[in-house]
Amino acid sequence: MHKVVNQRFLAQLATQERDGNEGRGVTQPRKRTRASAKAAGARFERHIADHLAARLDDDRIDRRPRNGAKDRGDIGGLRCHGQEIVAELKDCTRWDVAGWLREAETERGNADALAGVVIAKRRNIGDPGQALVMCTVDTLIALITGRRPEAE
Repeated sequence: MHKVVNQRFLAQLATQERDGNEGRGVTQPRKRTRASAKAAGARFERHIADHLAARLDDDRIDRRPRNGAKDRGDIGGLRCHGQEIVAELKDCTRWDVAGWLREAETERGNADALAGVVIAKRRNIGDPGQALVMCTVDTLIALITGRRPEAE
């Protein structure tokens, strides 16, 4: 038993030395390529769209096709008070909340929607119902009242 464990340890140590990680027990994370990031984003969009459609019992909710410069969010068919809600979905390792909220607001304007929200995947949590939803206070007011607050 000890001999087998010892051989595995020595093989692991040799691999670490070869990769420049001697003695640290560090494994290098795989780098995310543009293709893998796009695939992860598309997968997250599909999971969220399916989750929302099932929980809200609304088969109109689905991934939205890309619209180029006049993007109107990643999920279509979301409604509150009979008005559209734009959802911008993010599956990123580095968060840029301010930038994402600006993007959601731009897309809300493009869609002439009631509200724009950001839905972000949490690391190591696969349940789409546990993703985080972010919005401004004015957006929250719009969701509660059904109308955009007047600009002051």
